[in-house]
Amino acid sequence: MTYWYAWRGGPRLVGQPGSPEFIQSYHDALANQRDSRKTTDTLAGLLNAYEDSADFRTLADKTKRGYRAHLRAIAIEFGDFPTEALKDRRSRGEFLAWRDRIALTSRRNADYRFSVFARVLSWAYNRGLAPLNPLERPGRLYRAARKGNVWSADDEAAFLEKAPPHMHLALMLALWTGQRQGDLLRLTWSAYDGEKLRLRQSKTGARVLIPVGAPLKLALEAQRADATAVTILTTAQGRSWTEDGFRTSWAKACAKAGISDLTFHDLRGTAVTRLALAGCSVPEIATITGHSLRDVGAILDSNYLNRDYRLAVSAIEKLETRTKLQNELQNGGLHSPSVPPERKRKPLKFQ
Repeated sequence: MTYWYAWRGGPRLVGQPGSPEFIQSYHDALANQRDSRKTTDTLAGLLNAYEDSADFRTLADKTKRGYRAHLRAIAIEFGDFPTEALKDRRSRGEFLAWRDRIALTSRRNADYRFSVFARVLSWAYNRGLAPLNPLERPGRLYRAARKGNVWSADDEAAFLEKAPPHMHLALMLALWTGQRQGDLLRLTWSAYDGEKLRLRQSKTGARVLIPVGAPLKLALEAQRADATAVTILTTAQGRSWTEDGFRTSWAKACAKAGISDLTFHDLRGTAVTRLALAGCSVPEIATITGHSLRDVGAILDSNYLNRDYRLAVSAIEKLETRTKLQNELQNGGLHSPSVPPERKRKPLKFQ
């Protein structure tokens, strides 16, 4: 037997296609959908209200596309769930059980979908549209293990040797600016004045001004000499990239270079790591990459440095230098630069 539905996830239609019953049930489904968009008595109404909100409209286009897919999936599962039922403590258990079922296939996707759901309910609760938000602080199922995912000098050399030449500048820009893939693909020549790059990060809205290092400047000047597109990064034909086109070409270039366990996004963390190993402070790194100070610290602490041996060597060398100076001062071989020897005070005696 064949069943017909008004739309994917929509109500089931009665009768056979073309029959009066079928046509009437379809029109009834459309009318009910219109009514549900005007009310927040169900989760479908809350989801629709959120999608029409300024909170949603201010998201980046890529984020909105991702959210819409998850909003549709939530509506299919819980669209007819009464808003008043959110006060029932059992609702949290039901939502968490749903997340657990998704996690059987993908923990990362389960967390993402659940975070979108939680954001909608938080938005609705703050505006008095929902009596409670039962999804506060649910914890995460997926933890990205990126500790070893840093591009080494050998990885960089292999990419530059094997990957097509038109992909090289993308690698250089990522390593010397620490910016996201989408922002680099949108970067135009008007943002480069020969000494620095200006950009506004699409995800955070942060404005970043980045001095251009000598190796990157050489690569940019070579590209600018033959540039025909508005954007700095282009295809082999000299046209601006689409995001899908770049991702496909980047994956092929990495495969050709024998790089299988690193992503383009890992270049952002690699830039942070290299700046830290060069002796840059956390504020200096944040100024270049656009991270918050806390995010830079988190990256260095738990994700990328992973107790890099070079840092350990540097720390021991500093300790050796300090110990040597202290010993020489104690033995009279050196005087403290901050207190001239003739002005040193005698120790005070207390009765």
